[in-house]
Amino acid sequence: MVKGANVGLTTLSEDVGSVMVSLGWSSTTGEGDADVSVLLLDGDGKVRSDIDFCFYNNPVAGNGSVQLLGKTPTADGSEDRISFDLDAVPQEIEKVVGAASRYAGSRFGDLDDLRLTLADSAGDGLVRFAVEGTDDVSAVIFGELYRRSGEWKFRAVGQGYASGLAGLATDYGVDIDDDAEQEGPEPDGMEPEGPGQDASEQPAATGQDGPEPPARVPAQTRGSDLADLAAPAAPRAAAEPEPADPAPVPKPARRPRTAKKKVTLPRTAKKSLADNDTWRTARLFPVSALKSDRERETRATSVVLSVMAQVPEFGRRLTAGFGAPAGRMETFTEVTLPHGESPRRPDGVVRVERAGKLWTALVETKTNGNALKPDQVQAYMDIAARRGYEAVITLSNDVALEGSPLVDVRIDRRRKHKVALWHLSWAEVVHQAQMLIRHEGVGNAAHAWLLQELLQYLQHENSGCHGFQNMGAAWVPVRRGIDDETLCRGDARALEVIENWERLVRQVCLRLGGELGQKVLPVQRARRGSDPGARRAELADHLCEQGRLSAEIRIEGTPGVLAITADLRTGKLRTSIEVPAAEPGYPLSRVKRLVRRLSEAPADLHIETLVGGEGAGPRGTLERLRPEPADILPKDGAQITGFRLSLFKGMGNGRGSAETGFIRSVDEAVDRFHAQVVAHLEAPAP
Repeated sequence: MVKGANVGLTTLSEDVGSVMVSLGWSSTTGEGDADVSVLLLDGDGKVRSDIDFCFYNNPVAGNGSVQLLGKTPTADGSEDRISFDLDAVPQEIEKVVGAASRYAGSRFGDLDDLRLTLADSAGDGLVRFAVEGTDDVSAVIFGELYRRSGEWKFRAVGQGYASGLAGLATDYGVDIDDDAEQEGPEPDGMEPEGPGQDASEQPAATGQDGPEPPARVPAQTRGSDLADLAAPAAPRAAAEPEPADPAPVPKPARRPRTAKKKVTLPRTAKKSLADNDTWRTARLFPVSALKSDRERETRATSVVLSVMAQVPEFGRRLTAGFGAPAGRMETFTEVTLPHGESPRRPDGVVRVERAGKLWTALVETKTNGNALKPDQVQAYMDIAARRGYEAVITLSNDVALEGSPLVDVRIDRRRKHKVALWHLSWAEVVHQAQMLIRHEGVGNAAHAWLLQELLQYLQHENSGCHGFQNMGAAWVPVRRGIDDETLCRGDARALEVIENWERLVRQVCLRLGGELGQKVLPVQRARRGSDPGARRAELADHLCEQGRLSAEIRIEGTPGVLAITADLRTGKLRTSIEVPAAEPGYPLSRVKRLVRRLSEAPADLHIETLVGGEGAGPRGTLERLRPEPADILPKDGAQITGFRLSLFKGMGNGRGSAETGFIRSVDEAVDRFHAQVVAHLEAPAP
């Protein structure tokens, strides 16, 4: 679509009762990011109350009809996904606006390939809109969904603003500061339409709708910086002249009000009343009786599905991304369904009722590292298509990769009814439970306790639900081939190792994000539009030539990107981060400040000075630099651009997650580096 065009959703697909909107971008440095927000507007173009403002601190709005699903890595960046249950949007809501904003003075000109995509409930893409001309702005309205004559339509807006999220919130009626009237210059509105564009759409539009009220300028914020929502808006490049008198400094504003206070559980457990450590706490979901894979599979399926039905926030988090509506959920296990001469029994069924309509998904579960069977999944896809079900969900320890399906199934294009195939990793289930009970909260204490019991079960060593736990059969041959230099470019075994390495990195991000309550994403440094398969093939050739596996992860609130390098030739893991030297002062003062910030870091931490131009700066261990910080200064007076902090650790040899396994060593290296180094570094000030 082009800017200003609109289209009716029902003209694109029959499965638009719920849709998925993705806002995406890429960054050459891997550090670019933005926050997504959604506003639900009534006929007057205002929110009914603050709960109609959906952002990272209030991810669900409109009685569950709108939900922010968080970021997902893509081949050339990341994208934020938003689930819209259009059938459940309150009748008084006429328009839903989707926007993104940057923080700390950043602009969208630092990001590439701004885009919006819209998919139906089966996951089929319907709309793609490339946003352009946003170099000097800190907020962008990507698009909007709106009602017209009882039908939902989409408009490609693509309008950028310089003032950020605060203007957006206040102009649409969100209550930012209850105690004081906000002061400061009023933000700009939308740019005037071009020649020949009046109240109607551009000629490229699919339909001709009536005039839409101009959107106001959003302002930018981030995390606890929502207190700055009332800050004056930055002028746009072609804005009106500034007033002669400066605007008075506004009173710091509070966060936008969200839903009622939710329940979270403390990290530290209360002191036990047990006489000794041999006493075991009674659990709702015991694991001691599990003896076989079949028992683990049956128990895990029943436990997860039952908690999904009893804790609406949890069930919605797991199904919203699959196109399920927001409604009453029921779950079933071991359901018998006819399939030729031999009936099939999927591990579970999820049904959601909304306004008399049913959304149904079959569930196939695997535990303990067992692989999904293509014939089973194919049979469930056929059954779902015949019975008019919407989806098949697979749940296993494996992690799905973009462009590399876990199970290849045959889709009969002659069928009118489409069935979507989705995958969940047990690591994702654990992540969502952690985010709810530790950081975001749920409706009441009973729900929090249920989630805690679920988490205890899934994390128990006997449950079989431990996420990605095996680097695959190619791991040992590839390591041997690197040792004796017989591994050649194009070897399919190297590609298998690269895919499993990517799965491991994504699981590390899920685990660390659940523990910290922050967004943790893998960084993909790829050319725009590159194919995921081609990117992995290039990395496999790099592995064959240099014998190293490399990855980068971005942790919200940290000053740089955490890099992980596994050198298969030397058997060492390196975790590192580059810290910019942006503070004012003399070079020696910068070094001393850095050493003070690292007072709790291990003595074997390596510090390398980064200098401008070619060549490397001096380096040394923290133990040696503490008494003599000047040793890290360049002798030739070169300009210091930053510092690289690194820790080294021995790499596990085994392909699994045992104590001597490679997966365990990567987890331990990342945890140690984050806890002892990264956690003590402050993010750069705006």
